[in-house]
Amino acid sequence: MSDKSLLRVLAGEAVSPPPVWLMRQAGRHLPEYREVRARAGSFMALCLDPEAASEVTVQPVRRYGMDAAILFSDILVVPWAMGQELRFVEGEGPRLPPITDRAGLDALDVAGATAKAAPVMETVRRTRAILERDHPGVTLIGFAGAPWTVGCYMIEGRGGREFHLARRMMHAEPELFADILTRLEEATIAYLLAQAEAGAEALMLFDSWAGQLPPSAFRRWVIGPARRIRAAVREAYPDLPMIGFPRLAGALLPEYAREAGMQAVAMDTGMEPAWAAANVPENIALQGNLDPEALIAGGTAMEVEARLILQAMRGRPHIFNLGHGVEQPTPIPHVERLLEIIRAA
Repeated sequence: MSDKSLLRVLAGEAVSPPPVWLMRQAGRHLPEYREVRARAGSFMALCLDPEAASEVTVQPVRRYGMDAAILFSDILVVPWAMGQELRFVEGEGPRLPPITDRAGLDALDVAGATAKAAPVMETVRRTRAILERDHPGVTLIGFAGAPWTVGCYMIEGRGGREFHLARRMMHAEPELFADILTRLEEATIAYLLAQAEAGAEALMLFDSWAGQLPPSAFRRWVIGPARRIRAAVREAYPDLPMIGFPRLAGALLPEYAREAGMQAVAMDTGMEPAWAAANVPENIALQGNLDPEALIAGGTAMEVEARLILQAMRGRPHIFNLGHGVEQPTPIPHVERLLEIIRAA
């Protein structure tokens, strides 16, 4: 049995108090992050600088004593590594040339993607070494975006809330759509396996836009790829656990939990923890799900919500986290107070 609390939970143990980390914890709410980001010159440059990216990954562990460090990178590194041009516009987000036809798909290079992403693997190696030396109880989490979510960005060429073009292609050009996501799934598997080889101790699959799909499409394009990705990782690394995050899955979360084969599923902000605890199989850990806005607000509102989650999760494997990512205005004292509440549970 590991002495790392997060790995114990991923092995099915109910640990009290639960391990805690926060999505996007290595980021804009920390002044030390902003200093490194300013020196890097651009977000993408930071992602591809192993020394700077490993420093940013470890910063929240150093400041807060988190139980996990998650690799500092971005879900769009995979399409970038496949040859799709990627840039980040300040205040607006990512921009990519949209893939709307067979020629755009054929220009992608799956075979060379992992080699192009070599700086990310060096970040994993550096970070694992730092954690083993300075924070031996902390688990290093690698990650990738799931094919549906990353595919939305690749087809649309930018972020959005509805992803009309991707959803329309799914219905109107099903063969092209399927080929794009299949190509992306292959690259994602290779990318995650490379992180595992470099030293990641757990992996997380982010499907941030899973809730955009109707149930039949959710089963095909969210659960199906997650199951195949998990199977590929398990074949290569039988003991490496995975966390799945089908954001906004709603009533389909238990089905995802049963079918995808993950050791944990993450709850988004809108998920009722008690319902998830009652409907997700007990041997599968739950992660989440404090509202990031409650963390910004702090005070009684945050404390009440945090305690409700802890109460609902009592007695079952649980990783305390947010229901989405830490936002830039989040006050550091609020995070510190949240950790006090969790560790007193």
